[in-house]
Formats: sequence, C-alpha cells, structure tokens
Amino acid sequence: MSLHSFAASMAQTTSLTSLLSLYIVSNLLISGVMSTTFTMLNKCDYTVWPGILSNADAPPLSTTGFALQKGESRTISAPTSWGGRMWGRTHCSQDSTGKFSCLTADCSSGKLECSGNGAAPPATLAEFKLDVYGGQDFYDVSLVDGYNLQMLVVPQGGDGPNCTTTGCLVDLNGACPSELKVMSVDGKDGVACKSACEAFRDPQYCCNGAYSTPDTCKPSSYSQAFKSACPHAYSYAYDHKTITFTCSSSPDYTITFCPSPKYTSQKSSQGGQRKYTDGKVTTNSSAKATQGWVEGERPPRAHHA
Repeated sequence: MSLHSFAASMAQTTSLTSLLSLYIVSNLLISGVMSTTFTMLNKCDYTVWPGILSNADAPPLSTTGFALQKGESRTISAPTSWGGRMWGRTHCSQDSTGKFSCLTADCSSGKLECSGNGAAPPATLAEFKLDVYGGQDFYDVSLVDGYNLQMLVVPQGGDGPNCTTTGCLVDLNGACPSELKVMSVDGKDGVACKSACEAFRDPQYCCNGAYSTPDTCKPSSYSQAFKSACPHAYSYAYDHKTITFTCSSSPDYTITFCPSPKYTSQKSSQGGQRKYTDGKVTTNSSAKATQGWVEGERPPRAHHA
C-alpha cells in the first residue's frame, strides 16, 4: 500500500470514528431530553416521607427516600423505560441510636433512603412502567397492599383516551373497620387501613393457592368497599377493568399526597369528564356517591365453608 493510500484509508477511518462518536453522543443527549420527571407534592397537614423502589429490570433513581414538609415539592428524573413504585411514609421518627422508621409504609432500611426496599403494607402505591408496548406509559394507583394516605397521579402532557388523572382522594383511615385498622402509637387515631389479605392471610383474599386466577379470585366485601371509595384505584389483585391508564408521547407526572377532595379531571378513561368532589366520584353518564366506609357502614367479613 502506498503512503498516499494509507493516509487516505486512515482519514476515512477517522471520519467514520468521528461520525460514530457523534451518533452516540447525540443519542445520549436525546435520551436525556426524553427522560420523564416525577414531581411529588405534599398537600398534607403533616410531613410525608416519599419512598421509591425501582423494578428489578430498571436502574435506581437519584434518591430512594426523602422528606417533604407540608407544602413542599421535589422533582426527580427517571430514564426512558423506567419502572417502579412510589409511596408516602407517615409518622416517621429517628430513635436514640439513629435508626429511622415509620409507622406506615416503612421500608425497613433503618434510614431515610429506602435503598432497594419496598413499602411495608398497608401503603397506597403509585406504580409506573414507562415506554412499553409502542412507547406507551402504564400507570396506576393501587390499594392492593392497603391504604395509608390519599394520593393523586396527574400526567403532564401525553396523549391517548386513557391518559388521565387517577388516584384515591378519600380518607379511609377514620372509617376503616377495626379488624383492618392500624392505630397511632397512642391508640387514639387510625393511621392506615390494611387489605383483607394482609389482615387475615386468607387465600381467598390474597388470590393465591386455590384462588390464584381471575376466575377463582373475586372481589371481597372489603375490596369492594375500597373500590366504592376509590373507583379508579386497584382494589385487589385481579381488578383490571377500570384502572388501566396509559399515556403516549412521554409525559411527566405529578404525584400529590393529600390532594384537595375537590378536583376536576378534564378527561376520563370512561369517555366522559370525571369529577372528584368531597369524596364523591361522578361521570357524565352516571353519578354515584361513595358508599360503605365513607358513609360509616362496615362490610361484613366473608365466611368460608
């Protein structure tokens, strides 16, 4: 090979390398721009300590736990295709040895950061899986692990008929039946409400064993009370019909703890405007007040043969 040919070959290789480097850098920049942000807002009259757990196939975020004073907010970025859950811990404190713990939704890490641990039930959960099935985000608010505080998830931007607000705006702690209620340290107030599965460890409530399929595991009187109070939240393991929320076009999300009970969503997953007002949920096609615990009625415990 002549010196001229060698020089030309090297120039071509250098050019290709430069183009490849530019392509990689551009993709990294685009990936950063396309990341999703989660803004957590505390409208409770008390401090909430959010916790975050990434799915096994997703990277951990920049924080897994922090404090939000009344009225404070914090925004966290998540990469494309991230999945995981978020929740609010309440009644948290640090003992004389420096161990951090919470009365509800504790992640048992012994510190402010949850560091890969999930929430101990009962806990209201916001669950996300980003950029799946044709670029859609899937999200929900779940009471399957019980309830500890009100929560609202609002997509900021995004497209699709099911790209709308979801959550649980009703305070279930006061009306929670005694067999499910978690009490404050002084025993005066209810601070969380267990799921029937957590309270009784019965396969019929937990959807396991002989009740491990949608055909065999049906809603119980307890999960139906959750559903009546919070119609657009998961109430038990196979509750899929009214709580599938999806958004395309990579929206951001706001997660509000203790949102105002008077909240109007401009979209509805049922094709009409959905309004939240004082613990009641209505749509264009139907108007139904929450029932059961919100009105002071306690569902009977199921009896098994």
